[in-house]
Amino acid sequence: MTAAAKLKKEENMNKRWERTEWFREARFGMFIHWGLYAIPARGEWVRSFEKLSNQDYEPYFTEFNPDRYDPRAWAKAAKAAGQQYAVLTTKHHDGFCLFDSEFTDYKAPNTPAQRDLIKEYVEAFREEGLKLGFYYSLIDWYHDDYPAYGDRIHPMRDNEAYKDRSIQFERYVDYMHAQVKELLTNYGQIDVMWFDFSYDDMTGEKWRATELVNLIRSLQPDIIIDNRLGGHIKAAEPEVYAGDFYSPEQIVPPGGIVDENGLNVPWEACITLNDNWGYHAKDQAYKSPKQVVRALVECISKNGNMLLNVGPDARGEIPTQSLQILTAVGEWMQRNGQSIYGCGASELPKPEWGRYTQNGNMLYAHVFDRGIGPIYFQGLKGKIKKARLLADGSELKVSLPWMAEQYSDTDSGAFIHLIGAELSDDMDTVIALELVSEVINVESRS
Repeated sequence: MTAAAKLKKEENMNKRWERTEWFREARFGMFIHWGLYAIPARGEWVRSFEKLSNQDYEPYFTEFNPDRYDPRAWAKAAKAAGQQYAVLTTKHHDGFCLFDSEFTDYKAPNTPAQRDLIKEYVEAFREEGLKLGFYYSLIDWYHDDYPAYGDRIHPMRDNEAYKDRSIQFERYVDYMHAQVKELLTNYGQIDVMWFDFSYDDMTGEKWRATELVNLIRSLQPDIIIDNRLGGHIKAAEPEVYAGDFYSPEQIVPPGGIVDENGLNVPWEACITLNDNWGYHAKDQAYKSPKQVVRALVECISKNGNMLLNVGPDARGEIPTQSLQILTAVGEWMQRNGQSIYGCGASELPKPEWGRYTQNGNMLYAHVFDRGIGPIYFQGLKGKIKKARLLADGSELKVSLPWMAEQYSDTDSGAFIHLIGAELSDDMDTVIALELVSEVINVESRS
């Protein structure tokens, strides 16, 4: 590699790190899957799973009228939950657009809703001071020029009537690029462009991905883009379309995400509250607030974010169960958000009682398991300047119990005694430790 090429590569990596600064500070966002599929209420993949044709799906278009749609209520719920940004589906795989696109009639203004629903979302979340993201599906089961027969996931993949249908895929790609341009031109500053998703040979330059990213950067230089256009974000030299952040789905990676150079890659686990992204009336398999908080902490402890999904119903309301969970998480965040925002991993090994997050010389011990006796902090003897219970700021003493003096590992460890047999917060009791130095923080490029 020439010196000029190395310099360009380093410049691109630095720009990605700069663009994602707010993202790595925010750590917690709201994902919103909403569209026509809220009416059948069997999940956002209902068209594919049930092999519904455009005609089969048409009744949902003709009756879509979310009379209780109030994006300000959504935004207030997100903010109260401690979420710092949101990403809403502008178009999902079914091809239906919540925005007023000039390139299709298959859009919200042509339903009984009779308006641009994305415009209202943008205004509402902006009023609450939250960052804004647009989800846009690369896949389109409505468009005549998107491959159908023989495709792995298209609703008409087995329909012989589509076998010899002539399509012009480039015409679809032109359409897709034009809609992305609309989204990034008509609504002011947008912070996240969340594409979904590449698969099989439908990836990378099949979408004319380099051209698309160059278009996006020309319109919104500071926007961050996920990695689902394709490419290899973890490569030593990722493609221009490889994205700014990695997007694991329904899983928290066993370790943090690093590239082939050993450098941290920004990432965000997208997680559902129940078992579906879109509204499913029969799905009651909701995660508890404790599960959500602990999964969020796990993400942060590995230098990642969490994008937590809600699926509003056909009338436009977030389900009551989802709101109850968000409220409980928000109450925990009000007391303990300092251990989430701007925090990342620590070099300390994962403790047996929970996890660590860290921001500079502030180390946060997330205690999940009370155990018996004092809490042991391996490797921190003489390194704790001050210890406080984060929820209320109450002082905690660092001391060596008399019964522990005989153990050799006390030469490097510290102990804190918590009063009582149970944790003060069963979801996650957080101890804030001010350290003498910040040398063990690892939320950095190297």
